[in-house]
Amino acid sequence: MKVIAFNGSPNHDGGVAAGISVMKGELEKEGISVELIHVGNKSIQGCVGCRKCAELKRCVIEGDPVNEALEKLKSADGIILGSPVYYGGGAGTFKCFLDRLFFTRPDLKYKVGATVVSVRRTGGISAFHQLNNYFNLANVIITPGIYWDVIHGRTPEEFAKDEEGTCIMETQARNMIWLMKTLAAGKAELTPPELPKRTWTNFIR
Repeated sequence: MKVIAFNGSPNHDGGVAAGISVMKGELEKEGISVELIHVGNKSIQGCVGCRKCAELKRCVIEGDPVNEALEKLKSADGIILGSPVYYGGGAGTFKCFLDRLFFTRPDLKYKVGATVVSVRRTGGISAFHQLNNYFNLANVIITPGIYWDVIHGRTPEEFAKDEEGTCIMETQARNMIWLMKTLAAGKAELTPPELPKRTWTNFIR
């Protein structure tokens, strides 16, 4: 089994990396490989609304990690989205990446998703919900936890002292492992549901 973890922080050794590292350790204990992709330190343009991705199944904007990530996700069983909190929400660069990645509507049905949010003090829950919106609208199964998946601090030393945050990440990783294994076992016995054709509407009459 394989998990792709996206670090949406500009820092390679900040709180997001700390949270992902805890999860990575738990996943690897069970023989699950984890590939970390650092996107928060890249220059990533936002979606331009051209809608070409619906036809091409990839983004027309080249030269950044979006299309490469699309290819990697095809073979992934699980996805981790990690972001710091900026002004009560996720990091802007990471949002640009996720908007374009998910707007191509990749087939992520019934893969397992988990989030990591890093914050000094407050705003973590808002960013947590923001990240999970991407999963929810892509039919990704969101890993349950014992609390919102937030780790607190400003430095590696402070992150290490957040014992509850570390416990939350460990729990999330173990739940993610169980979910992926349960889904793998279930697929041998049960056929995934046939989804109805989506009807698109607006409120103009």
